Amino acid sequence: MNFALSEDHLVLRQSARDFVEKEISLARVLVPGATVADAGYDATWAKIAALGWQGLTIDEEYGGLGLSCIDLAMILGELGRSLAPSPFLGTLFGAWALQKGGTPEQRTALLPGVAAGTTTLALAVAEASGATDGPYRECTARGARITGVKSFVIDAAAADWMIVAAQDEAAGGRAFFLVEARQPGVTVDLLPWRDVTRQVADVRFTDAKAERLAMDDAALWPWLRDRILFALATENAAGAQVVMETTVNYAKERAAFGKPIGSYQAIKHSLADMLGQVECSNAAVLYAAWALSEEAPEAAKAAAMAKAYTSDAYVAVTQRSIQIFGAIGFTWEMKNHLYFKRARANAELFGNARAQRSRVMDMVARKAA
Repeated sequence: MNFALSEDHLVLRQSARDFVEKEISLARVLVPGATVADAGYDATWAKIAALGWQGLTIDEEYGGLGLSCIDLAMILGELGRSLAPSPFLGTLFGAWALQKGGTPEQRTALLPGVAAGTTTLALAVAEASGATDGPYRECTARGARITGVKSFVIDAAAADWMIVAAQDEAAGGRAFFLVEARQPGVTVDLLPWRDVTRQVADVRFTDAKAERLAMDDAALWPWLRDRILFALATENAAGAQVVMETTVNYAKERAAFGKPIGSYQAIKHSLADMLGQVECSNAAVLYAAWALSEEAPEAAKAAAMAKAYTSDAYVAVTQRSIQIFGAIGFTWEMKNHLYFKRARANAELFGNARAQRSRVMDMVARKAA
């Protein structure tokens, strides 16, 4: 294992950073009353799709690049730094599920379109409580039909197809199903999500046509969950870093009592704490990326640890940033609140820090037994 990024990784990250700095603007949501409808999902997605980022981890036989989670982290991080509003994350989660658990026919039918940027996906797993590990009591499959509700579905409103976790009555267990999102019987209700740079919705299925994936839930979900936790952790770490950098620059420029506020000891201590949290977050993400890329035995533990640590760190860094900015940090026109809201939302999605630490303890205990 080597934590040093290769030259190729650095070039990929820099090219992604150049793109988002030039092309991603949040001006439309930095006004009072802005909603996700103002974020510009379609326009941003068209630009991203033109670069082919959505095909990074899709196998080459389906038109993708077949790259690793380390490569993906370079892109995910920059999207997290910029809060780029697009269905990238939902499509990524759906593509992972389909590539790992779909039938050959399902993969052939959809993955080339995903790699080309013409097909978008979403993954519908969570119950109304936010639970994602099942049992799936609120959505049921009977034969080739699904009825029920899935909650907190990222990018559902932009999706052409959804991968849906449901209770399979015929098989007597949990399973994942492929569902066309635009068909009658599928209703998407956008939630008044505080993070206006991301679409999150409840989805209601009423006798909707569905096609079961080949792989059972017990085999697919743990593999998929690890990668989802890694993706969210990557966003967290990158978001925390850009918030820290912005706050340091502000502390150098903002003067109080004739001196930059960054020269005062209390501010120095806060900035030092932020730096420590950012550095540890980056290390946790790279470790998880390496473990998942190599399919190492500790991959599940690394992903859970990364999600737990970076969730807490992102929230803490964004809170400190608002405090250091002072009154202006609370205004709608500044980006501080957008990063804080993303941090709080990411912290809860797919299991909060406490839940992830509980999973890590269980894994350690099983290994010791």
